[in-house]
Amino acid sequence: MWVKVCGLRDSESVAAAVEAGADAVGFVFAPGSPREIDPDRARSLVGSASGTLTVGVFRDQPVDEVIRIAREAGVDAVQLHGSETVADHEAVRAAGWPTIRAMAARDYVGAGSGSGSGSVDGDGHPAEYLLLDAPNPGAGEVFDGAQLAARPPSRPWVLAGGLDPGNVAQRIRELRPWGVDVSSGVETAPGVKSPALIARFVAAARG
Repeated sequence: MWVKVCGLRDSESVAAAVEAGADAVGFVFAPGSPREIDPDRARSLVGSASGTLTVGVFRDQPVDEVIRIAREAGVDAVQLHGSETVADHEAVRAAGWPTIRAMAARDYVGAGSGSGSGSVDGDGHPAEYLLLDAPNPGAGEVFDGAQLAARPPSRPWVLAGGLDPGNVAQRIRELRPWGVDVSSGVETAPGVKSPALIARFVAAARG
């Protein structure tokens, strides 16, 4: 099970994620987020995450700004979590970063029929990764996965949305994702990660 721990802002949480065996760590550059970090600070943390995929997370920001910040921070990949277009993803990829297309699971459901947002934004999207989340990302909300379980993506995909050490194993059993992504579920307060919860989450996801 591929595991990403997102919204990291300090060396202790990055070290905890790496030590726990997380496959990826995320740094949020979306303005207004309680987990927002500046590129210089992120760059110092990226340097301590050797061997772990580092991801810059953006939401509805101009593509030239995304590329500039990703370059300044030195991240390995870029996650676009807003209304970014296929052309935006292609521009970021052309600049040298694989992309993650993050979207609400409700906007994906219905794909596979060759119509609807999923056929364009989901299975057929050029991004290297597909991440399906709750409608309000970062809020710790668990979405109803019944329709997704009935019609899962045909490509490997990452589950997000309200995951925590107590529910991640059950959600994996129900929805069978390729990977999982956690942020608020390993926090003691918005933007404040708990090393102990990070370790518990990774163990539960892998168990």
